[in-house]
Amino acid sequence: MKLVLLWTDVLVWALVVVLLIWAWVILRSPHIKKTWYTIFKSGIAMASSVVLLFYLFFTLLDSIHLRLALPDEAQKSQTVMYETQMVSLLDLMFAHNIQHTERTYSAPFATVEYTSSIVVDKEGKTKQVYLPLKHVSSEDAFMGKSLRALGVGIVVSILLVLLHIWWREKRRFVEACREIVKGKSTLPWRTAYVTFMLLVITFVWLYMLSYSYHVLGTDKVGGDVLYQSFKSIRTGVLIGILTTLIMLPVAVVLGVSAGLFGGWVDDVIQYLYTTLSSIPGVLLIAAGVLSMQVMMDNHPTWFETTLERSDLRLLFLIIILGITSWTSLCRLLRAETLKISQMEFVTAAKVFGVSRFTIIRRHIVPNLMHIILISVVLDFSGLVLAEAVLSYVGVGVDPTMHSWGNMINQARLEMAREPMVWWSLFSAFVFMFILVLAANLFSDRIQKVLDPRNNT
Repeated sequence: MKLVLLWTDVLVWALVVVLLIWAWVILRSPHIKKTWYTIFKSGIAMASSVVLLFYLFFTLLDSIHLRLALPDEAQKSQTVMYETQMVSLLDLMFAHNIQHTERTYSAPFATVEYTSSIVVDKEGKTKQVYLPLKHVSSEDAFMGKSLRALGVGIVVSILLVLLHIWWREKRRFVEACREIVKGKSTLPWRTAYVTFMLLVITFVWLYMLSYSYHVLGTDKVGGDVLYQSFKSIRTGVLIGILTTLIMLPVAVVLGVSAGLFGGWVDDVIQYLYTTLSSIPGVLLIAAGVLSMQVMMDNHPTWFETTLERSDLRLLFLIIILGITSWTSLCRLLRAETLKISQMEFVTAAKVFGVSRFTIIRRHIVPNLMHIILISVVLDFSGLVLAEAVLSYVGVGVDPTMHSWGNMINQARLEMAREPMVWWSLFSAFVFMFILVLAANLFSDRIQKVLDPRNNT
């Protein structure tokens, strides 16, 4: 096999490296470490962070793309030849769901198609029957398979929890386990481990049953909805995180500069974000996406595969969203910088001749960090929802790319069928709801701890 890096893959793994460096800096700074320690003393914050890390794990699995080598009989020379189609580790994990496609719709855990078909029997009579699914177990052993999957999930989750406790507390492993079970640990590890175990057990149950059933049903062309839901995690997380990281430097630099320098600098920056804010966001994003689409259609030689094309469109959409979504944070940081710049410690720094860059680095930005962190997490959840809205109106990610927005868009017509096909919309809603809820709960805890007004 051959490792292939897409543009978004590079950005994702660069982000992971940055997060690891940031965690190392936090561990070396007692003051910052104490602040984050206070944040994670909340059970809700611990549970939300576990859910967010769970989604990030599947994003990383789907961000390692490979090209598999062709079989030996397909090789025409001694040089190793690779398939043109790229697959990720998540695709390899759900390979059975990709290969086992049905003819049309089927409900969750069904053994027959959702709608009846007209067939002619051996006697020449026409009948309307529900055809059996091709890749579903016909045995009536659902409870036995479920209990077996739940047992495996419980064992795997307990082993992973014990391994993590041993990694944290090697010298006092037994004592640490007792403290966690009784809920007497310094951090609410019991809440975190219970959340983790529920997620692992649920995933193992869904995954093991996916070999015998279409757990969340199939879509119009017989594709497995469970696989589509997990595959869409990467798109939602990438748009939420990478768009925020593109928007953040622009908003911080312009907001702080407008509030501190004033004068013509403030006037120009205000003109910029006022002009952008006056343009309807959907129209601005649609114009950017359509212009980019025309450019991609005029240069088809840029892409070897459909995946590369859809990935570049996703990258352009992230950039466009980042360019158009910095205005609200910039306005907020400008107002806060105006207030901080009039305080005594900033005035004293100016009197002593401290440069403005040093004032920004030592006095302005540290006092804006609570606003920045809160806005980052809130904007993340807002952008995940924005992707669904944009894909619903047809200006989001490429229609060939898996995303919750595309699932909702395709389910729009399915809801009007008789009988109604509801599971595609339900699956996209549940996966997106859990991610957005976890991000919002985590941001509430950050706001409560970092906002100075809550500490007075």
